Amino acid sequence: MTPALRTRVLILAALLAVAFGGLTSRLGWLMIVKRAELAALAERQYSRTVTLHGARGPIVDRHGAPLATSTPAESLFAQPRALGDPVRVAARLAPILDAPERELHAQLTSGKAFVWLRRKLPPAVVARVRALGEPGLGFLDEPLRLYPNRELAAHVLGFEGVDGGLEGVERAWNDALAGTPGRAIVGRDALGRELASQQILAPPAPGRGVMLTLDTTIQYLAEREIDAAYRRTQARAAMAIAMDPRTGDVLALALRPTFNPNAFLAVSSREVWRNRAVTDPFEPGSTFKVILAAAALEEGVVRPEDRIWAENGQLTIAKTTIHDWRKFGWLSFGEVLQNSSNVGSMKVGLALGRDRYHRYMTAFGFGAPTGVGLPGESRGVLRDPQRWSPLSLPTMSIGQEVSVTALQMLAAVGAVANGGTLMQPRLVKAEFDADGREVRRVEPRAVRQVVSLETARTLSRMLVRVVEHGTGHLAAVPGYDVAGKTGTAQKLDPATRRYSRAPGVLSFVGFVPADEPRLVLLVLLDEPKTEKWGSEAAAPVFSAIAGPVLRYLEVPPRDAAPIQIVTGPGADAAAAARVRLVATDHLTEAELSAGLMPDVRGRTLRRALAMLAPLGVRVELAGRGRVAQQTPVPGERVHEDAVARLTLLPGGPRAGDAR
Repeated sequence: MTPALRTRVLILAALLAVAFGGLTSRLGWLMIVKRAELAALAERQYSRTVTLHGARGPIVDRHGAPLATSTPAESLFAQPRALGDPVRVAARLAPILDAPERELHAQLTSGKAFVWLRRKLPPAVVARVRALGEPGLGFLDEPLRLYPNRELAAHVLGFEGVDGGLEGVERAWNDALAGTPGRAIVGRDALGRELASQQILAPPAPGRGVMLTLDTTIQYLAEREIDAAYRRTQARAAMAIAMDPRTGDVLALALRPTFNPNAFLAVSSREVWRNRAVTDPFEPGSTFKVILAAAALEEGVVRPEDRIWAENGQLTIAKTTIHDWRKFGWLSFGEVLQNSSNVGSMKVGLALGRDRYHRYMTAFGFGAPTGVGLPGESRGVLRDPQRWSPLSLPTMSIGQEVSVTALQMLAAVGAVANGGTLMQPRLVKAEFDADGREVRRVEPRAVRQVVSLETARTLSRMLVRVVEHGTGHLAAVPGYDVAGKTGTAQKLDPATRRYSRAPGVLSFVGFVPADEPRLVLLVLLDEPKTEKWGSEAAAPVFSAIAGPVLRYLEVPPRDAAPIQIVTGPGADAAAAARVRLVATDHLTEAELSAGLMPDVRGRTLRRALAMLAPLGVRVELAGRGRVAQQTPVPGERVHEDAVARLTLLPGGPRAGDAR
């Protein structure tokens, strides 16, 4: 080999060695250094990682009745690169999905590798889409949120959207309800076509359940009556809130207008979603005189029997004349409250003084959120005393120049019912896991002692007279002492900056039974068209709700008489001895006066004894459980010296089964 040839061979070998070394280095760089990055790129080209949502935890009432549940559903997605003809696919999908063909076509030609077409479809729709056999379309499991009671407690529950809870408890407790999301890979081959199987990278974990303080039955009773009042008065809005003053438990919260959370987008305005009981402050008017009275009594400024000159119905302060609804002369302080005298209240407020009155308003919870835990809660409007005008103290004494939320007002009156102790409103009792085990409990919380027990009892007696002899007489519940106060608040006219003469906020707030309160209830009608006084519009609704609720809670009326009971072998003597009830709404007055034997078969012992009480008969019991047999038979006339014999069996038939 000539020197020149040898040189060429060496040069070629060197070039080959350099080239091979370069290729080896490049392969090493790609396989070792860039391996993770390239693997992720390949996965993006041939698969799509999607989030899997677990079953949302249930929401139940205080007795475990379901208010919100989840059920399996499937969501439709598309991989546009795998579609044959987007125009054809859009045309075939449009009638099945009830969607505009143009909208679907835009999604299928968006250039994205993965698009959701519709989420959480009904099984029938899923079956029709699958029957199309179109490549590039697929489904993933996603739970569907259902609200079995439709509009019941809609503003409390809220609703769920694609990204979680959007309103109400669904939003406030979203972290607990949502659980932990999982991940899955939707695979594609080299041509972008969907693979037959999906790989679950991490399964989703179900959310925790939430038990509310609401009682479904009480909620239904409140909604039934507030809906009727809302329609009858043609009000702009209406609400009723019920609470147990001993614990602060919110038993019912009903608002109108309302919506169906299963179809929450089908509303005329998204304003309907707003929970006005916590988000919308209003001037309370005369119901706020309860707060003035509590402060004045506690400070010893006035006693119930002290006489106050009511100026024949008008008083001028700072060049402004404020009128009473009637020309009152001398009134005791109890009569000032009973007749809702503005002049008398303003005089008491002036005697109490600015700083002391502000201190009690703050102590009752005004000017701060209640902490109930619902989104968007307002603190109301309570200005610093240094910013008050010469007219502020007298007008605040009659519930003007101060704005409160309905829940604040209810909690404050609940403090009077609870012996002067303010309880924080409680809406959630507990969280529980997928097996129903309690994992967290929310205990009742006493905020502070606002007034003494003696003051609370004195004020309660005064509020009873408001219902017995004053403006709140239409709130009376037969058989029970009701303590309460009416309110008729005007609204400021934005144009004139003066109070309008048109009906504003009409309300009634009270508690029952007055001596041992089990229920504190607020009824509010906003701008009704057919009524102009809270005593006419709101007080009767209070009575219509409170009566059935007390019977449902089995609260005995003040004049309940004991039943003579003779127990036989194995009878539930302990339960019988505790019963002191009168008739429930199962009997009409005509039936009672005729002395006819009611049908108590299928009833609990407590209910059966309540139904028999008006007859004054002696009762003989045998066994335990529900009433299975009875003598005399239903409809038979009985006399006071008669004996009713009841046979009880465990797990016996429920009321209605025997009929």
